[in-house]
Amino acid sequence: MNFRKRNILFVFTTIIICCLFASLSPKVNIKKNTQAFAPLNTSFKDSGDYKVSKYVYLTFDDGPTYVVTDALLDALKKERIKATFFVVGKEIIGREIILKRIYNEGHGIGLHTYSHNFKKIYRSTDEFVNEMKKTSKKIEEITGTTPKIIRFPGGSSKRLNAFTLNDLHKNNFKVYDWNVNLCDGVNPNLSVSQLIKNSKIIKGNENLAIILMHCNSNNKNTVKALPGIIKYYKDLGYEFRAITENTPEYYYKFKTKKTSL
Repeated sequence: MNFRKRNILFVFTTIIICCLFASLSPKVNIKKNTQAFAPLNTSFKDSGDYKVSKYVYLTFDDGPTYVVTDALLDALKKERIKATFFVVGKEIIGREIILKRIYNEGHGIGLHTYSHNFKKIYRSTDEFVNEMKKTSKKIEEITGTTPKIIRFPGGSSKRLNAFTLNDLHKNNFKVYDWNVNLCDGVNPNLSVSQLIKNSKIIKGNENLAIILMHCNSNNKNTVKALPGIIKYYKDLGYEFRAITENTPEYYYKFKTKKTSL
């Protein structure tokens, strides 16, 4: 009887042990699986948390001039912002100190032809290129640098073509138009509020704003509007930049003529 009882006890004990192992096995596997896929528990930010790069380029054409250009530089210095000045060669004469200030304060300097005479500069591609070279040389005499960024007076629309662009690139020039227009060139007496309103109209990609402004002697309202324009884009999270030779070109599309072989 004792032998039979021992056998029964052994079998019973074996069954209990097997049941215990069976009940423990899933827990062990779950623990191992949880460790293996731990990265899945990491919380990722959704796409709405990622910041999209937004850039704004403040650009001023037709200078340098006394009073207005200096006032613009004062405002930019106060805001600690760099801008770009597309200067006219003939306007530099007698105002070398202003050009030097633009350069010394870290702003971009671009070429806007020498004469700004539409009939002359658009007579031929050679004439246009020569005016840019002449202005670049004048700037070099004063700052020691030879700018290669250019802007067409009136913009490149209906003026730029594949031939002209190729000629400009051969001379290492890069073209920069705009997609925001203050309209202070054609109408410098626009109210400050209207100028600020115009500065908010971006054509095309809204993450890039190249703002056309002017610094002629009659652009006093542009000076007054500048702080409001800067505040608007700052509040929207734009980063202010000056145009350099490393800035991607921005020019209006033009039709390429098909040639037969």
